[in-house]
Order: sequence, then structure tokens, then C-alpha cells
Amino acid sequence: MRTTRDRMRDLDNLFAALERSAFRKRQQLADRDAALLDAKTRAQIVQHARKIVRQRLAAADPANDGKQTPWRGHPVFTAQHATATCCRKCLAKWHYIPAGVD
Repeated sequence: MRTTRDRMRDLDNLFAALERSAFRKRQQLADRDAALLDAKTRAQIVQHARKIVRQRLAAADPANDGKQTPWRGHPVFTAQHATATCCRKCLAKWHYIPAGVD
């Protein structure tokens, strides 16, 4: 059985790998997205993030997989690209969450 300590070590490895990725490292908030973060509460941003993930990633086979997350327009989109949570393919590659499963 995996312990919390094992899972945290896995997260440390994941974050280190994301940091080494030139593509992931380049993701930075546009001024407009940063302004949106300043204008909304943390609870509002979390609510937006949950809705975005539910609508775009939760399905086993989402429409336009690999292209469903825009590059700008909301800080959550930038965060998704930076953390490899932008599509089911990235979820499978980086987070070992298999594609084709709800």
C-alpha cells in the first residue's frame, strides 16, 4: 500500500520534471490574466478551475483532446499548460492518469 510519504515523493518528482521542461517553464500569465486574478477572489478562481476541468477534461474521451485548452483568456488555462493538465494525453504522460477513463 502506498503511503502519503510515497505520494508526496512522487509529487516532488513530478514538479521537478515539470520544472525541467522548457515548454512547461515558458508558460507565464499574460497581463490580462494576471489582472483577472487580482479582480476575482480565490474562491471564484477555484470555482472557474473546477468548471473548466469538469467541462474539458473529465470525460473519458473529451472533444478535441489535445486542443481543448486555449492558450490565453483565463489564468487557469495557463496553469493547465504549465502543469500538464491541459488534455488527457498530458494527464496520461505526466500524471499517469489513463486516457479513456472517466
